Amino acid sequence: MQDLVELLRSNPYPGRGIVVGRDHAGTQAVYYWIMGRSANSRNRVFVTTEDGIRTQAHDPSKLEDPSLIIYHPVRAMGDALVVTNGDQTDTIVGKGDFHAGCMARAYEPDAPNFTPRISCVISPDGSFELSLLKRQGGNDPAASDRCVREFFAYEGADARTGYFISTYQGDGNPLPSFSGEPVEVALPAADKIWGALDADNKVSLYANVGGEVRLYNKNLGD
Repeated sequence: MQDLVELLRSNPYPGRGIVVGRDHAGTQAVYYWIMGRSANSRNRVFVTTEDGIRTQAHDPSKLEDPSLIIYHPVRAMGDALVVTNGDQTDTIVGKGDFHAGCMARAYEPDAPNFTPRISCVISPDGSFELSLLKRQGGNDPAASDRCVREFFAYEGADARTGYFISTYQGDGNPLPSFSGEPVEVALPAADKIWGALDADNKVSLYANVGGEVRLYNKNLGD
């Protein structure tokens, strides 16, 4: 098991990330954060919606291209909770099925990065699934554009344990995609995750512990 705080402190740009598991008291917890290198990506906040949250331009006058940065990261799907890094949230909820929704989508069309789509669904019984949709050829412009869709199903997690997936392995040009299985990590409190994210690149964090939601927004002074 790895230390999530140390992983984040040592990585200036994991991009968007999802962690799901149980806190020190054994309470179900899920975290989702966004980061940004461009002014357009950094000009965002999380706001609540009727069934979850959405991203919103902090200063609408400075919003450039809204595609890939304005979406619903979190939505309810019946008694389940869907968390993703893009508008595939709406696809999954619209189909009412996590697997079917992910199979209908592919990685983001943002060459040369070809950013993976990461997604999660948490069921009321504590079981959950994580998904990674990525370009088979990675960042190689001459390689295959086929999408590899990976699914990881968990019957639950122990106390103080989470499973972490992000869009990128770290910073770079182009950005290197996450690879391998979700990383088993010691699950810290939300404040520690927010504090461990790179101060220049972090934008917002969603924390849901036992149904209690807290939003952290750098642009609002958090």
